[in-house]
Amino acid sequence: MNDDAGIRGVGVLDLPFEEFWLVDFEFRAEGGAAPSPICLVAHELRSGRRLRLWRDQFGPAPPYRVDEGALFIAYYASAEIGCHLALGWETPVRILDLFTEFRNHTNGRRGADGETIKAGLLDAMAWFRLPGGDLSHKAAMRDLVRRAEDIDQHRNDVLDYCESDVTALAALLPAMAPHIDFPRALLRGRYMAAAARMEFVGIPIDVALHRRLHACWTDLKHRLIADVDHGFGIYEGRVFKIAKFETFLKREGVIWPRLDNGKPALDDDTFKEMALRHPKLDPLRQLRKTLDAMDDMKLVVGPDGRNRTLLSTFRSVTGRNQPSTTKFVFGLPSWLRSLIKPEQGRAVAYIDWSQQEFGIAAALSGDAQMQEAYRSGDPYLTFAVQAGAAPPDATKGSHKAVRDQFKAAVLAVQYQMTSFGLARRIGRSVLEANALLDLHRRTFAAFWAWSRRTENAALLRGFIQTVFGWTMHIGDRTKLRTIPNFPMQANGAEMLRLACCMATEAGINVVAPVHDAVMIEDHAATIDATVARMQAIMAEASRIVLGGFELASDAVIVRWPDRYLDEKGADMFERVMRLLMDLEGDTAQGVEQAA
Repeated sequence: MNDDAGIRGVGVLDLPFEEFWLVDFEFRAEGGAAPSPICLVAHELRSGRRLRLWRDQFGPAPPYRVDEGALFIAYYASAEIGCHLALGWETPVRILDLFTEFRNHTNGRRGADGETIKAGLLDAMAWFRLPGGDLSHKAAMRDLVRRAEDIDQHRNDVLDYCESDVTALAALLPAMAPHIDFPRALLRGRYMAAAARMEFVGIPIDVALHRRLHACWTDLKHRLIADVDHGFGIYEGRVFKIAKFETFLKREGVIWPRLDNGKPALDDDTFKEMALRHPKLDPLRQLRKTLDAMDDMKLVVGPDGRNRTLLSTFRSVTGRNQPSTTKFVFGLPSWLRSLIKPEQGRAVAYIDWSQQEFGIAAALSGDAQMQEAYRSGDPYLTFAVQAGAAPPDATKGSHKAVRDQFKAAVLAVQYQMTSFGLARRIGRSVLEANALLDLHRRTFAAFWAWSRRTENAALLRGFIQTVFGWTMHIGDRTKLRTIPNFPMQANGAEMLRLACCMATEAGINVVAPVHDAVMIEDHAATIDATVARMQAIMAEASRIVLGGFELASDAVIVRWPDRYLDEKGADMFERVMRLLMDLEGDTAQGVEQAA
């Protein structure tokens, strides 16, 4: 899409709406609970009507229009929609979120200081050189709203603070209007409503197990280190000793990637690659990831047993969500996802698009070979057959090693990996890795030609966009590797957002969006039918984004009393549960002896 796509440069009041409501709530949302609205301020642009409502004045319905004839305008609108849901109010049909539009306008750009541009309301005001409020006052008022037990005694102060944000919105709107692609902006606003619904529903958590882990976490970490490290001999207390790791590598004959200074690379991506080549390293990788991510058990669980946290929509460069890696259960190490457990009589399902990025690349590039490979159901093995490295009757069983290498080559291209990185991943020479990448270039020549055209166009224009107009601006600090992969990642985000919109609007309980997947929840008796509906919606979303090309999806259903189990974390979860039971047994025995 071109940067001038859509309606730009028009005055907001020229848009086909009868009313334009600027809205802001103040609310509390502590410890995984749903939001508790405190006050509301709303201004209608055309008539000048103004509303200031305290929590004892909220009625059974919104005090303003929320139908298609009214435009609901907010800054980070999922917060306001969350308050609507908490109050039992209807969700606005048409939403313009100035946060998402400011993110889209500045995504990839740098401020005058060369730093990444922040996206708060005051940051947006500063960007457009508009007078803003006092940041320290704003922080103090937020703290007051969040903590004051006698909040009713601060009624006027809080309402004035709330109104100051609405006044700021009124000033920001005309400044931003020339830069807003209004039709697609409404699609992004629509997703903010879907995000609010997902945040409001929350993810069902095994509360009893969460409490047990939380209560024992400090002691459990020490036992976990001792248990895993028994086979490695690398830790001293909680400290990973590089010298001992070097001794282990030498003893086991493992050739480990090195940094420029000669020391072993210890980032998680390297550990992940090496664990694929040497599976015995996976427990060590899982341990390091757990310890790095979790000094404390910070997963937030509400009083109703639901994990709720901000999805941080549109925060990544590609427009994907970026929820907390410590408060969101899908952001934690994979073994902790086993805390997800449906309630009695309920079920959850994890549904993900099959090889989403490969399918998007095939569709957008128009590469017939890639499309054939995707539609086969096993693009990696089909790629090997197309390249002449496997016979037409090859199967996963008969040609597993070949399939694994061609899969690694596909993923290497998707992740913009060099031949050195691919060689490290597959445990072969750089020459062999280069040969695999050459096979990819020759087999999927149309894709590579499209990718080069897309990258060159982006560099010439200074930006790149998705089919729905999510924009990454390109500057001298842009990592060139991010440009070729942007169409797959960012259009994948568009696809997920559209599917979440369609599903939540259809009444499906989507409890979490997860990169290229969703988790839904329903009654155990009806979950199969709901999964079928969700997969049909995901297929439709893929067709809309990809011009008719359809992506398949896979589903895993979990009914009570079972819990969700991520294969990548299954072994670590079993290890942790064994250690937890041992620890609790020792504690109980100690209490009994003391008594």
